[in-house]
Amino acid sequence: MAINTFARKEIKFLLSMDQYEGLMEAIPQYMNPDKYCIGGKEYGIYNIYYDTPDDFLIRESLSKPYYKEKIRLRSYYSPAQPDSLVFLEIKKKIGGIVTKRRVSMTLAESDEYFATRRKPEATKYITEQVFRELDVFLNNYPVAPKQYISYQREAFFGKDNSDFRLTFDRKITERRYDLGLDYESYGNYIIGADQRLMEIKVSDSMPDWLIDKLSELKIYKTSFSKYGKAYTNYIRDQVAQKSGRRIYVSGISMVNNNNIFMNRSV
Repeated sequence: MAINTFARKEIKFLLSMDQYEGLMEAIPQYMNPDKYCIGGKEYGIYNIYYDTPDDFLIRESLSKPYYKEKIRLRSYYSPAQPDSLVFLEIKKKIGGIVTKRRVSMTLAESDEYFATRRKPEATKYITEQVFRELDVFLNNYPVAPKQYISYQREAFFGKDNSDFRLTFDRKITERRYDLGLDYESYGNYIIGADQRLMEIKVSDSMPDWLIDKLSELKIYKTSFSKYGKAYTNYIRDQVAQKSGRRIYVSGISMVNNNNIFMNRSV
């Protein structure tokens, strides 16, 4: 079983195609492609996000607290088979610093773990430690599959600093049904075909060349959560069905101009 852990800052930007192409002109000088992206290739990422019956985790995240956490199951193949490798991840953000811990298992083993808490055999102490953390999380939150998110990714890492990563995501796809990694990837897009979601993942500061290029291309930091955007779209669809009325859905108070007011009391 494999495990990944890290702590870093993740800074997001929503790019037009002109901005994306302008930035890509500079990247080969300073960065190398991920091993799965050599020759301009991309790879797919397919996720199931888990949440409580009242969507507490995403509602809490959207309220931008100092501390937030989420859990998801991830595959790099679609559709996944029972013996396909998947990754169960617990991700936390504390004061702008993101930490992620994950364990790997087969899709069938993940189903068994969620149903009975039976764990695959672990040979490393750190794997057992992460499973204990996952057990605590699942004991605190009665979660179930709530949101599918997939996307195609280009990834690069710094030539002088391999901890510095840059990713570009497109075809960000969501649905709130057929919530399994054993289904094909399909649903609604949450960014335009002419847009790219860029993430800078860095443990310290951005390099000067990138700061200069962002300024030149007028690329500005944004707040963007894939799950958050999908959930916000879902809530707005609910509002559209009840237009002209004030409604209450999953702990969010809505008004008829589509402004969202968080209610964290549930």
